[in-house]
Amino acid sequence: MTNDKPVDHHDTHEDVLVHTEGRAAYLTLNRPKALNALSHPMVLRIEEALTAWADDPAVEAVVLRGAGERGLCAGGDIRAIHEDARTGGTASAGFWRDEYRLNALIARYPKPYVALMDGIVMGGGVGVSAHGSVRVVTERSRVAMPETGIGFVPDVGGTYLLALAPGELGTHLALTGAPVGAADALLCGLADHFVPSSALPALARELAADPVHAVLERHVEEAPAGSLAAAREWIDHCYAADTAEEIVARLRAAGVPAAEAAADTLTAKSPTAVKVTLAALRRARRLGPLEKVLEQEYRVSCAALRSHDLVEGIRAQVIDKDRDPRWAPGALEDVTPADVDRYFAPLDAHELRLVAAASSQEVVW
Repeated sequence: MTNDKPVDHHDTHEDVLVHTEGRAAYLTLNRPKALNALSHPMVLRIEEALTAWADDPAVEAVVLRGAGERGLCAGGDIRAIHEDARTGGTASAGFWRDEYRLNALIARYPKPYVALMDGIVMGGGVGVSAHGSVRVVTERSRVAMPETGIGFVPDVGGTYLLALAPGELGTHLALTGAPVGAADALLCGLADHFVPSSALPALARELAADPVHAVLERHVEEAPAGSLAAAREWIDHCYAADTAEEIVARLRAAGVPAAEAAADTLTAKSPTAVKVTLAALRRARRLGPLEKVLEQEYRVSCAALRSHDLVEGIRAQVIDKDRDPRWAPGALEDVTPADVDRYFAPLDAHELRLVAAASSQEVVW
């Protein structure tokens, strides 16, 4: 989050501010009152700019940042998704198709893509930042994939990223939706560098004049201590269980207050979403490249759009805000293997098909 103004002329009502300065190009998510939540037009605008800059020899690096003081991006516009799901619409499926294509584009981008992950970075915000080649977190960063709390499943390549986290840390974050700070984001592979938030304006400004590595050398510091490293023993043991029910049982039996709290958190989430998330993570580990995982996530997201729990979860957390979702089924043991398998069923003519690069192009900065 930087307050320095773009140097060229803009319509101040645009939701994505796009400009170039020197050797850098800048994308600023500009919906601060909505915590820079992504809309479909924003996704398309970002893709358009990235595609143009990829072949522009004057652009040597791309910088992503969020307007305002609260965060880079809180995710997608879930009110719009709620209305779509409630009325049986298909607009969300179209949004996800383009959003996941953008996530893959960012992951394969041929130039340094510097994501300033200051403040809240959740859901779709992770998708437009954590697939980048240079991911910067600050002491204010709160990175999360909180989808199980609204009856949804981590998407935007989140199951890919979390499946790659050390041990079972990613499983813990995916099932509970717990946010992590800078050190834990670094530990989990969701970020690369820690920079104090006060230094971000200078960092962004200097990228217009100097190579990324030179700018990073001036500003990167050691992150304040996190909490997950010390919890690895119980996390790795408990979340290695074969089923969600057994994970909860192990958490209850661990004799660690944090494990007990994790069990309480997990059992408050959508039981269906928890089981589908666990299955999605474990399948992601076997699928290979990001593109294959995004294709799987698209199947899961489209199935969730037709589910009871997504409508109910958003209602309880965002629309009515009573924080009392009535999940159906209401308990983990009532969610059958067939219930889970339905989320992974082929979409036939409606499948998302992404082409994985034969090998990642090396990005030099």
